[in-house]
Amino acid sequence: MSGTHLERLLGGPDLAWLVDRARHRLEHARDLDGSVTLKAPTAGQRVAVERLLGRPARSGGSLSVALPAVDRILRASGACPEGLAAAVEILVGPVVPRHEVASAERGAWAHAFEPLDELVVRRPELAGWAADIRASGLVRRVCGGPEAAHRTLTDVAAVLGELPVEGEPIGVFAARVRADAHALDEDRSLTTLVFGAARVLGGIPAGSGAEWRRAVWAAVGLLKDDLSSTVLTLGLPGDDASPTGRALAILGAAGQPAVLTLRQLAGDPPAALPARAVVFVCENPAVVAAAAHGIGADCPPLVCVSGQPGTAAVRLLAALTADGAVVRAHGDFDWGGLRIVSGLAARVRVQPWRYRASDYLTAVAARPGTPLTGAPTTAAWDPELADAMRDVGRRVEEETVLDDLLADLRATGRTGLPS
Repeated sequence: MSGTHLERLLGGPDLAWLVDRARHRLEHARDLDGSVTLKAPTAGQRVAVERLLGRPARSGGSLSVALPAVDRILRASGACPEGLAAAVEILVGPVVPRHEVASAERGAWAHAFEPLDELVVRRPELAGWAADIRASGLVRRVCGGPEAAHRTLTDVAAVLGELPVEGEPIGVFAARVRADAHALDEDRSLTTLVFGAARVLGGIPAGSGAEWRRAVWAAVGLLKDDLSSTVLTLGLPGDDASPTGRALAILGAAGQPAVLTLRQLAGDPPAALPARAVVFVCENPAVVAAAAHGIGADCPPLVCVSGQPGTAAVRLLAALTADGAVVRAHGDFDWGGLRIVSGLAARVRVQPWRYRASDYLTAVAARPGTPLTGAPTTAAWDPELADAMRDVGRRVEEETVLDDLLADLRATGRTGLPS
Protein backbone atom coordinates (compact mmCIF):
# COMPACT_ATOMS: atom_id res chain seq x y z
CA MET A 1 0.00 0.00 0.00
CA SER A 2 1.39 3.38 -0.95
CA GLY A 3 0.29 6.25 1.23
CA THR A 4 1.79 8.75 -1.21
CA HIS A 5 -0.08 7.16 -4.10
CA LEU A 6 -3.33 7.24 -2.11
CA GLU A 7 -2.80 10.89 -1.21
CA ARG A 8 -2.27 11.80 -4.84
CA LEU A 9 -5.29 9.80 -5.94
CA LEU A 10 -7.87 10.66 -3.28
CA GLY A 11 -6.34 13.01 -0.72
CA GLY A 12 -6.55 16.38 -2.42
CA PRO A 13 -8.84 19.19 -1.20
CA ASP A 14 -11.08 18.88 -4.27
CA LEU A 15 -11.99 15.30 -3.27
CA ALA A 16 -12.38 15.98 0.46
CA TRP A 17 -16.16 16.06 0.05
CA LEU A 18 -16.08 12.54 -1.40
CA VAL A 19 -13.99 11.17 1.47
CA ASP A 20 -16.27 12.92 3.96
CA ARG A 21 -19.41 11.36 2.43
CA ALA A 22 -17.82 7.90 2.63
CA ARG A 23 -16.77 8.51 6.24
CA HIS A 24 -20.31 9.60 7.10
CA ARG A 25 -21.72 6.34 5.71
CA LEU A 26 -19.23 4.29 7.68
CA GLU A 27 -20.08 6.16 10.89
CA HIS A 28 -23.72 5.28 10.37
CA ALA A 29 -22.90 1.61 9.65
CA ARG A 30 -23.97 1.88 6.02
CA ASP A 31 -22.32 0.01 3.14
CA LEU A 32 -20.23 1.91 0.63
CA ASP A 33 -22.53 1.15 -2.27
CA GLY A 34 -24.58 3.41 -4.46
CA SER A 35 -23.58 6.95 -5.39
CA VAL A 36 -22.93 10.23 -3.64
CA THR A 37 -23.81 13.56 -5.20
CA LEU A 38 -22.36 17.05 -4.80
CA LYS A 39 -24.51 19.98 -5.79
CA ALA A 40 -22.94 22.98 -7.53
CA PRO A 41 -19.36 21.61 -7.70
CA THR A 42 -16.45 23.86 -8.48
CA ALA A 43 -14.45 23.39 -11.61
CA GLY A 44 -11.60 21.92 -9.56
CA GLN A 45 -13.90 19.38 -7.90
CA ARG A 46 -15.30 18.35 -11.25
CA VAL A 47 -11.83 17.90 -12.79
CA ALA A 48 -10.60 15.92 -9.75
CA VAL A 49 -13.49 13.44 -10.06
CA GLU A 50 -13.00 12.99 -13.78
CA ARG A 51 -9.29 12.38 -13.21
CA LEU A 52 -10.01 9.84 -10.44
CA LEU A 53 -12.55 7.92 -12.48
CA GLY A 54 -10.73 8.32 -15.80
CA ARG A 55 -13.76 9.58 -17.62
CA PRO A 56 -14.31 12.65 -19.76
CA ALA A 57 -15.64 15.80 -18.16
CA ARG A 58 -19.40 16.09 -17.86
CA SER A 59 -21.59 19.14 -17.56
CA GLY A 60 -24.58 19.70 -15.27
CA GLY A 61 -25.54 21.32 -11.97
CA SER A 62 -24.34 18.42 -9.81
CA LEU A 63 -21.61 15.82 -9.65
CA SER A 64 -22.26 12.12 -8.89
CA VAL A 65 -19.72 9.46 -8.03
CA ALA A 66 -20.40 5.73 -7.71
CA LEU A 67 -18.63 4.55 -4.55
CA PRO A 68 -18.11 0.97 -5.80
CA ALA A 69 -16.22 2.40 -8.76
CA VAL A 70 -13.88 4.29 -6.43
CA ASP A 71 -13.38 1.13 -4.38
CA ARG A 72 -12.36 -0.84 -7.48
CA ILE A 73 -9.93 1.86 -8.60
CA LEU A 74 -8.23 1.95 -5.21
CA ARG A 75 -7.81 -1.82 -5.13
CA ALA A 76 -6.70 -2.19 -8.75
CA SER A 77 -4.24 0.71 -8.60
CA GLY A 78 -2.57 -0.57 -5.46
CA ALA A 79 -3.20 2.81 -3.79
CA CYS A 80 -5.21 0.92 -1.16
CA PRO A 81 -5.66 -2.80 -1.82
CA GLU A 82 -8.11 -3.06 1.10
CA GLY A 83 -10.52 -0.73 -0.66
CA LEU A 84 -12.36 2.52 0.01
CA ALA A 85 -13.24 1.89 3.67
CA ALA A 86 -9.59 1.35 4.59
CA ALA A 87 -8.58 4.36 2.50
CA VAL A 88 -10.94 6.63 4.42
CA GLU A 89 -9.35 5.63 7.75
CA ILE A 90 -5.85 6.17 6.34
CA LEU A 91 -6.80 9.66 5.18
CA VAL A 92 -8.94 10.91 8.12
CA GLY A 93 -8.20 8.53 10.99
CA PRO A 94 -10.21 5.75 12.67
CA VAL A 95 -13.93 5.77 11.96
CA VAL A 96 -16.09 4.68 14.88
CA PRO A 97 -19.74 3.87 14.14
CA ARG A 98 -22.06 6.43 15.65
CA HIS A 99 -24.01 3.85 17.63
CA GLU A 100 -20.78 2.77 19.30
CA VAL A 101 -19.93 6.39 20.06
CA ALA A 102 -23.40 6.97 21.49
CA SER A 103 -23.20 3.81 23.58
CA ALA A 104 -19.78 4.75 24.93
CA GLU A 105 -21.02 8.26 25.74
CA ARG A 106 -24.05 6.90 27.60
CA GLY A 107 -21.75 4.68 29.60
CA ALA A 108 -19.43 7.57 30.38
CA TRP A 109 -22.31 9.75 31.60
CA ALA A 110 -23.75 6.91 33.66
CA HIS A 111 -20.35 6.62 35.35
CA ALA A 112 -20.25 10.41 35.81
CA PHE A 113 -23.51 10.34 37.79
CA GLU A 114 -22.53 7.43 40.02
CA PRO A 115 -21.44 9.70 42.94
CA LEU A 116 -24.83 11.41 42.79
CA ASP A 117 -26.69 8.09 42.67
CA GLU A 118 -24.78 6.91 45.74
CA LEU A 119 -25.54 10.19 47.53
CA VAL A 120 -29.29 9.83 46.91
CA VAL A 121 -29.23 6.38 48.51
CA ARG A 122 -27.86 8.01 51.67
CA ARG A 123 -29.91 11.21 51.34
CA PRO A 124 -33.27 10.30 49.74
CA GLU A 125 -34.57 13.82 50.39
CA LEU A 126 -32.32 14.91 47.51
CA ALA A 127 -33.78 12.45 44.99
CA GLY A 128 -36.00 15.06 43.34
CA TRP A 129 -33.19 17.58 43.04
CA ALA A 130 -30.85 14.96 41.58
CA ALA A 131 -33.45 13.91 39.01
CA ASP A 132 -34.02 17.55 38.05
CA ILE A 133 -30.38 18.40 37.40
CA ARG A 134 -29.95 15.19 35.42
CA ALA A 135 -33.03 15.80 33.25
CA SER A 136 -32.42 19.52 32.75
CA GLY A 137 -28.90 19.04 31.44
CA LEU A 138 -27.50 21.39 34.10
CA VAL A 139 -24.56 19.09 34.82
CA ARG A 140 -23.64 18.95 31.14
CA ARG A 141 -23.86 22.72 30.84
CA VAL A 142 -21.70 23.57 33.84
CA CYS A 143 -19.22 20.67 33.58
CA GLY A 144 -18.90 19.99 29.87
CA GLY A 145 -17.85 16.37 29.37
CA PRO A 146 -18.44 13.27 31.50
CA GLU A 147 -14.93 13.14 32.96
CA ALA A 148 -15.20 16.67 34.36
CA ALA A 149 -18.74 15.90 35.51
CA HIS A 150 -17.58 12.82 37.44
CA ARG A 151 -14.93 14.88 39.24
CA THR A 152 -17.39 17.65 40.06
CA LEU A 153 -20.18 15.32 41.19
CA THR A 154 -17.71 13.49 43.42
CA ASP A 155 -17.05 16.83 45.09
CA VAL A 156 -20.79 17.63 45.20
CA ALA A 157 -21.49 14.35 46.99
CA ALA A 158 -18.69 15.00 49.48
CA VAL A 159 -19.97 18.50 50.27
CA LEU A 160 -23.63 17.52 50.58
CA GLY A 161 -22.68 14.56 52.73
CA GLU A 162 -21.48 17.08 55.36
CA LEU A 163 -24.53 19.36 55.29
CA PRO A 164 -26.13 20.79 57.30
CA VAL A 165 -23.54 22.15 59.71
CA GLU A 166 -23.84 24.46 62.70
CA GLY A 167 -22.88 27.99 61.77
CA GLU A 168 -19.59 27.49 59.91
CA PRO A 169 -18.11 30.16 57.61
CA ILE A 170 -18.40 28.91 54.06
CA GLY A 171 -14.71 29.34 53.30
CA VAL A 172 -13.71 27.41 56.43
CA PHE A 173 -16.15 24.65 55.52
CA ALA A 174 -14.82 24.46 51.93
CA ALA A 175 -11.25 24.23 53.18
CA ARG A 176 -12.18 21.49 55.62
CA VAL A 177 -14.24 19.38 53.20
CA ARG A 178 -12.46 20.02 49.87
CA ALA A 179 -9.07 21.37 50.96
CA ASP A 180 -9.81 24.57 49.05
CA ALA A 181 -11.19 27.64 50.79
CA HIS A 182 -12.50 28.91 47.45
CA ALA A 183 -14.20 25.68 46.38
CA LEU A 184 -17.64 27.23 46.98
CA ASP A 185 -16.92 30.61 45.43
CA GLU A 186 -19.73 31.91 43.23
CA ASP A 187 -17.95 31.20 39.93
CA ARG A 188 -17.36 27.48 40.56
CA SER A 189 -19.31 24.66 38.90
CA LEU A 190 -19.36 22.93 42.27
CA THR A 191 -21.16 25.92 43.80
CA THR A 192 -23.83 26.00 41.10
CA LEU A 193 -24.77 22.39 41.80
CA VAL A 194 -24.44 22.43 45.59
CA PHE A 195 -26.49 25.62 45.90
CA GLY A 196 -29.60 24.02 44.40
CA ALA A 197 -29.34 21.11 46.81
CA ALA A 198 -28.79 23.48 49.74
CA ARG A 199 -32.04 25.26 48.84
CA VAL A 200 -33.86 21.92 48.97
CA LEU A 201 -32.26 20.91 52.27
CA GLY A 202 -33.00 24.30 53.82
CA GLY A 203 -36.56 24.55 52.48
CA ILE A 204 -35.94 28.01 51.02
CA PRO A 205 -38.39 29.12 48.30
CA ALA A 206 -37.18 30.42 44.94
CA GLY A 207 -35.75 33.93 44.97
CA SER A 208 -32.87 36.06 43.78
CA GLY A 209 -30.27 38.52 44.99
CA ALA A 210 -27.33 38.42 47.37
CA GLU A 211 -29.45 38.39 50.53
CA TRP A 212 -31.47 35.44 49.25
CA ARG A 213 -28.29 33.52 48.46
CA ARG A 214 -27.00 34.22 51.98
CA ALA A 215 -30.29 32.89 53.34
CA VAL A 216 -29.96 29.66 51.34
CA TRP A 217 -26.45 29.03 52.62
CA ALA A 218 -27.44 29.98 56.18
CA ALA A 219 -30.33 27.50 56.06
CA VAL A 220 -27.76 24.67 55.93
CA GLY A 221 -25.46 26.35 58.45
CA LEU A 222 -22.99 27.94 56.02
CA LEU A 223 -22.27 31.59 56.76
CA LYS A 224 -21.49 33.75 53.78
CA ASP A 225 -20.46 37.30 54.57
CA ASP A 226 -21.59 36.73 58.15
CA LEU A 227 -20.72 40.24 59.36
CA SER A 228 -22.58 42.36 56.81
CA SER A 229 -25.96 40.72 57.50
CA THR A 230 -27.28 42.34 60.68
CA VAL A 231 -30.53 42.94 62.54
CA LEU A 232 -31.53 45.85 64.80
CA THR A 233 -33.13 44.87 68.11
CA LEU A 234 -34.33 46.32 71.38
CA GLY A 235 -35.39 44.56 74.57
CA LEU A 236 -33.99 41.10 73.85
CA PRO A 237 -33.17 39.50 77.21
CA GLY A 238 -29.52 39.02 78.08
CA ASP A 239 -27.78 36.37 80.13
CA ASP A 240 -24.38 35.56 81.62
CA ALA A 241 -23.76 32.49 79.46
CA SER A 242 -22.17 34.12 76.43
CA PRO A 243 -20.60 37.36 75.20
CA THR A 244 -23.72 38.14 73.15
CA GLY A 245 -25.91 37.51 76.18
CA ARG A 246 -23.78 39.77 78.39
CA ALA A 247 -23.80 42.53 75.76
CA LEU A 248 -27.59 42.31 75.44
CA ALA A 249 -27.97 42.42 79.22
CA ILE A 250 -25.89 45.60 79.48
CA LEU A 251 -27.63 47.31 76.54
CA GLY A 252 -31.06 46.18 77.68
CA ALA A 253 -30.55 47.54 81.18
CA ALA A 254 -29.65 50.88 79.63
CA GLY A 255 -32.64 50.77 77.25
CA GLN A 256 -30.30 50.86 74.27
CA PRO A 257 -30.81 49.08 70.94
CA ALA A 258 -28.44 46.30 69.87
CA VAL A 259 -27.28 45.34 66.40
CA LEU A 260 -26.66 41.61 66.05
CA THR A 261 -24.63 40.09 63.23
CA LEU A 262 -25.34 36.81 61.48
CA ARG A 263 -22.08 35.57 62.96
CA GLN A 264 -23.34 36.17 66.50
CA LEU A 265 -26.72 34.62 65.78
CA ALA A 266 -25.13 31.48 64.36
CA GLY A 267 -22.34 30.98 66.88
CA ASP A 268 -23.49 32.80 70.01
CA PRO A 269 -27.27 33.34 69.81
CA PRO A 270 -29.37 35.26 72.36
CA ALA A 271 -31.14 33.44 75.14
CA ALA A 272 -34.53 31.88 74.50
CA LEU A 273 -37.65 33.82 75.41
CA PRO A 274 -40.34 32.43 77.67
CA ALA A 275 -42.96 30.38 75.86
CA ARG A 276 -45.77 32.57 74.44
CA ALA A 277 -43.65 35.72 74.79
CA VAL A 278 -44.46 38.25 72.09
CA VAL A 279 -41.76 39.56 69.76
CA PHE A 280 -42.82 42.71 67.93
CA VAL A 281 -41.46 43.32 64.42
CA CYS A 282 -41.37 46.67 62.68
CA GLU A 283 -40.18 47.78 59.29
CA ASN A 284 -38.51 51.09 60.09
CA PRO A 285 -35.63 51.89 62.49
CA ALA A 286 -37.56 55.02 63.56
CA VAL A 287 -39.87 52.76 65.57
CA VAL A 288 -36.91 51.29 67.47
CA ALA A 289 -35.48 54.75 68.08
CA ALA A 290 -38.79 56.01 69.46
CA ALA A 291 -39.20 52.92 71.66
CA ALA A 292 -35.68 53.28 73.05
CA HIS A 293 -36.34 56.96 73.83
CA GLY A 294 -39.85 56.58 75.20
CA ILE A 295 -39.87 53.12 76.82
CA GLY A 296 -36.22 52.20 77.24
CA ALA A 297 -35.42 49.25 79.46
CA ASP A 298 -39.11 48.33 79.84
CA CYS A 299 -39.57 47.69 76.10
CA PRO A 300 -40.57 44.13 75.16
CA PRO A 301 -38.55 42.31 72.48
CA LEU A 302 -38.62 44.45 69.32
CA VAL A 303 -36.94 43.51 66.05
CA CYS A 304 -36.56 45.84 63.07
CA VAL A 305 -36.20 44.23 59.62
CA SER A 306 -35.21 47.52 57.94
CA GLY A 307 -36.93 46.64 54.66
CA GLN A 308 -36.96 43.16 53.22
CA PRO A 309 -35.95 40.75 56.02
CA GLY A 310 -32.30 39.80 55.75
CA THR A 311 -30.69 36.52 56.71
CA ALA A 312 -29.84 37.72 60.20
CA ALA A 313 -33.40 38.88 60.92
CA VAL A 314 -34.93 35.66 59.64
CA ARG A 315 -32.49 33.52 61.59
CA LEU A 316 -33.20 35.41 64.81
CA LEU A 317 -36.99 35.28 64.44
CA ALA A 318 -36.98 31.63 63.38
CA ALA A 319 -34.96 30.72 66.47
CA LEU A 320 -37.29 32.68 68.75
CA THR A 321 -40.44 31.11 67.29
CA ALA A 322 -38.85 27.66 67.56
CA ASP A 323 -38.64 28.29 71.31
CA GLY A 324 -42.35 29.15 71.42
CA ALA A 325 -42.33 32.93 71.01
CA VAL A 326 -45.10 34.67 69.03
CA VAL A 327 -44.03 37.07 66.29
CA ARG A 328 -46.31 40.03 65.53
CA ALA A 329 -45.32 42.12 62.53
CA HIS A 330 -46.14 45.62 61.32
CA GLY A 331 -45.02 47.63 58.29
CA ASP A 332 -45.82 50.66 56.21
CA PHE A 333 -49.29 50.57 54.71
CA ASP A 334 -48.06 50.47 51.14
CA TRP A 335 -47.38 47.71 48.62
CA GLY A 336 -43.75 47.50 49.69
CA GLY A 337 -44.78 47.02 53.32
CA LEU A 338 -47.18 44.22 52.40
CA ARG A 339 -44.42 42.47 50.46
CA ILE A 340 -42.03 42.78 53.41
CA VAL A 341 -44.45 41.17 55.87
CA SER A 342 -45.48 38.56 53.29
CA GLY A 343 -41.83 37.68 52.69
CA LEU A 344 -41.28 37.29 56.41
CA ALA A 345 -44.45 35.21 56.80
CA ALA A 346 -43.22 32.83 54.11
CA ARG A 347 -40.27 31.88 56.32
CA VAL A 348 -41.43 32.49 59.92
CA ARG A 349 -44.76 32.05 61.71
CA VAL A 350 -46.12 35.60 61.85
CA GLN A 351 -49.24 37.30 63.18
CA PRO A 352 -50.24 40.85 62.15
CA TRP A 353 -49.59 43.70 64.56
CA ARG A 354 -52.10 46.50 63.91
CA TYR A 355 -51.79 45.44 60.28
CA ARG A 356 -55.29 44.59 59.10
CA ALA A 357 -57.84 46.40 56.93
CA SER A 358 -59.53 47.97 59.97
CA ASP A 359 -56.18 49.30 61.20
CA TYR A 360 -55.45 50.80 57.80
CA LEU A 361 -58.84 52.51 57.55
CA THR A 362 -58.45 53.97 61.04
CA ALA A 363 -54.95 55.22 60.26
CA VAL A 364 -55.80 56.75 56.90
CA ALA A 365 -58.86 58.49 58.36
CA ALA A 366 -56.65 60.20 60.95
CA ARG A 367 -53.98 61.21 58.46
CA PRO A 368 -54.52 60.56 54.73
CA GLY A 369 -50.84 60.14 53.97
CA THR A 370 -49.52 60.26 50.40
CA PRO A 371 -50.74 58.68 47.15
CA LEU A 372 -50.33 54.91 46.97
CA THR A 373 -48.07 53.94 44.06
CA GLY A 374 -46.38 50.82 42.72
CA ALA A 375 -47.57 47.35 41.79
CA PRO A 376 -50.36 46.01 44.04
CA THR A 377 -49.95 42.79 45.99
CA THR A 378 -51.97 40.75 48.48
CA ALA A 379 -51.94 40.10 52.23
CA ALA A 380 -52.57 36.45 53.07
CA TRP A 381 -53.31 37.25 56.74
CA ASP A 382 -56.15 39.63 55.76
CA PRO A 383 -57.31 39.63 52.10
CA GLU A 384 -59.43 42.73 52.80
CA LEU A 385 -56.33 44.80 53.59
CA ALA A 386 -55.11 44.97 49.99
CA ASP A 387 -58.65 45.72 48.78
CA ALA A 388 -59.00 48.59 51.24
CA MET A 389 -55.64 50.06 50.27
CA ARG A 390 -56.52 49.80 46.58
CA ASP A 391 -59.90 51.47 47.13
CA VAL A 392 -58.56 54.36 49.25
CA GLY A 393 -55.33 54.76 47.27
CA ARG A 394 -53.25 56.32 50.05
CA ARG A 395 -50.11 55.05 51.79
CA VAL A 396 -49.56 55.38 55.54
CA GLU A 397 -46.06 55.11 56.96
CA GLU A 398 -45.26 53.45 60.29
CA GLU A 399 -44.20 56.78 61.75
CA THR A 400 -47.79 58.00 61.30
CA VAL A 401 -49.14 55.34 63.70
CA LEU A 402 -46.15 55.45 66.03
CA ASP A 403 -48.20 56.41 69.10
CA ASP A 404 -50.37 53.30 68.72
CA LEU A 405 -47.35 51.04 68.28
CA LEU A 406 -45.62 52.47 71.34
CA ALA A 407 -48.81 52.06 73.36
CA ASP A 408 -48.84 48.35 72.54
CA LEU A 409 -45.20 48.01 73.54
CA ARG A 410 -45.80 49.77 76.88
CA ALA A 411 -48.85 47.65 77.59
CA THR A 412 -46.99 44.42 76.91
CA GLY A 413 -44.01 45.20 79.13
CA ARG A 414 -40.43 44.03 79.31
CA THR A 415 -41.07 40.29 79.45
CA GLY A 416 -43.12 40.23 76.26
CA LEU A 417 -45.69 38.05 78.02
CA PRO A 418 -49.35 38.97 77.51
CA SER A 419 -51.03 40.29 80.62
